[in-house]
This record gives sequence, C-alpha cells and structure tokens, in this order.
Amino acid sequence: MSTLYTQQSKNITKTWLLMAVVFVVVIGLGWFFSFYFQNPDLVYVFAVFSIVLQIVSYWYSDKIVLKLAGAKLATRQEYFELYTTIENLAITAGLPTPKIYVVEDSAPNAFATGRDKAHAVVCATTGLLAILNKTELEGVIAHELSHIGNRDMQISTMVVVLVGFISILSNFFLRSMMWGGMRRSDDREGNLGGILMVVGIVFAILSPIIGTLMQLAISRKREYLADASGALLTRYPEGLASALEKIGKYSAPLRHQSPTIAHLYIADPTAGKKIPWAARLFATHPPIADRIKILREGAK
Repeated sequence: MSTLYTQQSKNITKTWLLMAVVFVVVIGLGWFFSFYFQNPDLVYVFAVFSIVLQIVSYWYSDKIVLKLAGAKLATRQEYFELYTTIENLAITAGLPTPKIYVVEDSAPNAFATGRDKAHAVVCATTGLLAILNKTELEGVIAHELSHIGNRDMQISTMVVVLVGFISILSNFFLRSMMWGGMRRSDDREGNLGGILMVVGIVFAILSPIIGTLMQLAISRKREYLADASGALLTRYPEGLASALEKIGKYSAPLRHQSPTIAHLYIADPTAGKKIPWAARLFATHPPIADRIKILREGAK
C-alpha cells in the first residue's frame, strides 16, 4: 500500500527517470530531424536544447505555470484568511510556508507548484475563497500542501514544460512540411524520406494525445493520495469532501486556463465545458463524486 513516505521516494525516482527519458527522446528527435532535413548539426542543436529544457523545467517551471494561470502574488492584507490558513497548516505539516498566489476568477479551484518544499507555491482562485467556509478552505489547502509534502509537485510541474515542448515539435514539423520539407533526387533516399515523412505526420497527429497521457499517468493517482494526506493533516475529511462538493456543483470552467497545466488543479478546470465523450477518457482528474465517496467512507 502506498504511503506518504514511499510516494515521496517514488516521485524522486520518477523525476530523475523522466529527465533521463526526455534527454534520450530529444536526442532521438534531433537525429530524426537531422536526417530528414539533411543537416547533421541539428543533432547538436537538439542536445543543447535538451539540456536547456531540463534546466528550465526544473528551475523555472513554477514561473511558467503561474504565468499560464494568470496568477498574481497575494497580499496578507487583502487575503488574510488564506494567508493564516496556509501558514497554520504548513506549520502542522512541518513544511516551510509556500508563496501564496491568487487567480481572479469566479470558478473555484486551486493548485500547488514549485520545484521543492523550499520553493513551493500555493494558488487559489477568488471564486474558491468566496464560496468556502473555514473548514472547507482548510481541506483544500491541506490537499495542496500534501502535494508539496508528497513531492509529486515537482514532476507534475515539469510535465507542463515537457508537454509544451511536444506541442512545439508537432507544430514545427507540420509547418516545415507546409514549407516544402525535404527534397531528394535519389529514388532510394526519396522513398526513405517518404517513410520518414509519414512517421513524422503520425507523430505530429499523436503528440497531443501523448502529452495528455503524460499528464494522465501522474495525475489521477496523486489526487487520491493528496485527498487522503490532506484529510489526515486536518483530521477532518468532511472539510475537503464538502469543498469538493461545492467545487463540483460550479457549472462554468476557468476563464483563464491552459490545457498544459490542467492536471495541476484540485479539480478539472474545464468543468462545465461541453467535452466529447471520447475526450473524457483522457480526463486528468478522477471523478469528484468518487473522491467525495472515498473521503466520507474513510471517515466512518
């Protein structure tokens, strides 16, 4: 059975594994593009880019997330209850107090980001602060602090940069095809180029699905664990259950959102938006009703 401590260890391992896999994949893509465009220097360009990507995803991904979310730094004077709730629960959890941000949006939601416990951020929407009472807010904040304590925040934040990178590569390849792509005079090489073109087109089409699967692979399980850890922190599972109930009843999605950071939120930021049934199979969050049921059954 997964516990707080085993999950921390697993997430540290997953982070290093993800960085290694990304490095290998980017070098492989560099070889593909260098062959396709007949430019060997592209391998070196991609190698350097891979290193830069790793640095950016580790050190600056939280800033990218906050920018994509449209978040602003919260002041103690304006958001006193949010500040004191986070400070008190952080002390209880044995964590440094994270930086506190807000998003001005009527849709209730929240997320945590940052590379480690000492550089963590907790962000809530103004809509969340408006509809929750004190115990419900504590439940949500405890959930977000659990992401920090469980150390799954770092890998989740890094995925934002990596999914964005996949999207950029997809667009780059499709645009290069529109500009003419590769021309070869030799029939054999021309046939090989045609095969590579087909492979590239398939990659470009599937890349959004690959990105979603990356988010999905790390998101659903971590939400259940953060729910359990958050309930343990407050000793009052009903607070989080009631908060999720209110969040689930809200019928409009976040106005300011990006698909690349959807998996970071406590609840699906597209809630209330009409989504094709097939797309729901790739939802980054488990059903809120299931989460509420587990919390309340666990409290009995």
